[in-house]
Amino acid sequence: MAVLPKVPAGFSGRAASTTDVEAIHRLVVAVENELLGYAETSADGILASITRPGLELADDTLVIHDQSGRLAGWAWLNRGRRAQIDVDPAFRGQGVGTALIEWAEARATELGSDWMAQTVDDADEAGTELLRSRGYEVLATNWQLEMPMPVEPVVPALPAGITVRPFEDRDAAAVHLVVEDAFADWQPRRKSYEEWARLNIERETFAPALSPLAFAADELVGVVLSLELPDSDEGYVEQLAVRRDHRGQGIARGLLTVARHGFYQQGRRNLILWTHSGTGALAMYERLGMSVRRSTTVYRGSLPGGNPSGGNVPSQS
Repeated sequence: MAVLPKVPAGFSGRAASTTDVEAIHRLVVAVENELLGYAETSADGILASITRPGLELADDTLVIHDQSGRLAGWAWLNRGRRAQIDVDPAFRGQGVGTALIEWAEARATELGSDWMAQTVDDADEAGTELLRSRGYEVLATNWQLEMPMPVEPVVPALPAGITVRPFEDRDAAAVHLVVEDAFADWQPRRKSYEEWARLNIERETFAPALSPLAFAADELVGVVLSLELPDSDEGYVEQLAVRRDHRGQGIARGLLTVARHGFYQQGRRNLILWTHSGTGALAMYERLGMSVRRSTTVYRGSLPGGNPSGGNVPSQS
């Protein structure tokens, strides 16, 4: 590892490998069950996060085990800016979380960063307190919205000249461009095609048949990308984007309803998605009939040797 971790007595630390994904997933599920009362993270999402281009598995990940070999906590750091840290509830208060964040900050500093961001569920009082005690400040909010489907959704008429069909492999490059263009105003950087694909359409849970695309003539103008999360009775929209010159025409509503209809046909009775405060889209989703179910907060902290630099706000990915 580029930065050697300082772990509490009785624990050991090393870089993660893809063979750790199952154990990491169990840990994250334990965290979510404690905080939320249910689990929603899939193993393939964890795998995508640690195998994305730009993240060096050997240098940018850390897993901490106790003496019995049980996973106590884990972390990854993406490009020196964005960290994720989780601690098994059974190991809270033993210094594992502090060791993970100190490692992430040291690795970010080694990469030349003067700030680091982390997203924490608003129900996670321990995680929030740890970041605040280290001087981290609130930077942004993410909201998870839901739309119950007690009856079969009726797909509205789309604007004249707009056609909709499911995602096909040949659409991948155009979908990437529409999504990254739409998110460019608020996300910290544009993702390369390879990174975007790894995090979205290359996942096992990606559902092309439930991912409607909108076209004006032959031009792609709107995108919904959906996931079929295992052990869940909910439909999940991972990304929604409409090209700027086609906004305000009801395309987003139409695509969401097509996706909802598909999930309803599968027996799923609720649709969920996330939105970020930087998008300004919360009000739009609420007008579509969605409501906030829970929220997370993006915290950013200064690292030694510099002040937080400018730029856009990190999202959850």
